[in-house]
Amino acid sequence: MIKIAVTGAAGRMGKAIISAVMAEPHTSLAGALEREDSPFIGKDAGEAVGGEKLGVRIVSSLEKAFKGADVIIDFTLPEASLHFLAHAVEHKKAVVLGTTGFSHHQREEIKEISQKIPVVMAPNMSVGVNLLLKLVHDAATAIGREYDIEIIEAHHRHKKDAPSGTAIRIAEVVAVAVDRDLAKVAVYERKGIIGERRPEEIGIQSIRAGDIVGDHTVVFAAPGERIELTHKASSRDTFAAGAVRAALWLAAKPAGLYDMQDVLGLKD
Repeated sequence: MIKIAVTGAAGRMGKAIISAVMAEPHTSLAGALEREDSPFIGKDAGEAVGGEKLGVRIVSSLEKAFKGADVIIDFTLPEASLHFLAHAVEHKKAVVLGTTGFSHHQREEIKEISQKIPVVMAPNMSVGVNLLLKLVHDAATAIGREYDIEIIEAHHRHKKDAPSGTAIRIAEVVAVAVDRDLAKVAVYERKGIIGERRPEEIGIQSIRAGDIVGDHTVVFAAPGERIELTHKASSRDTFAAGAVRAALWLAAKPAGLYDMQDVLGLKD
């Protein structure tokens, strides 16, 4: 039985993860963390997500929330995630990290941390999205150099970072496949008289509207034809289930930085 602690326990994603932990017969909830000003502090985590009592109360103390855990699952904010990771290193806990919006410096810091503890870091824990990454890589390898490449992502109005971490990851995968430096060819916005599209561009466009959970489309276009690969998420449950799957996989792994491609065995 793998014991899991969940951060942001009272948020939409935290609740989905707790429900996924409860539904998986090989995992149990060891702790649930929230901000100290949360109205959910002191409440039973199971009841907070509309389920049965678990005997695990939502707390604001990292020590209490993480004490009995084998793996910590975190989908919060970059600064908070780094704080949790530092605690995880001190207490030798594995971490599944679904937070997005990290700066380059923060990513490098996470790489250093992963030399001491096992970390699965992925902008999207969905099995479907990670299969999409594999398909995108294969498609770009086969035809990408001859086709225009555009990535379009859509999320709910409350999402704080743009482009989404998943869109950036897709762009990274495409750039490697077509041997381009993403920092030099990425185009995030087009406005005004911009001239013709440069052949090497990788376009990344964001939509924020309503309650869209997460849509990602990769377009490969050439004169006379267009190929589109799309993944649409209709529920956060798919991300939560993927995170729990990652936690089960990670529990027995040595220190290192992994992603969902490792978890799902999709790497060549």
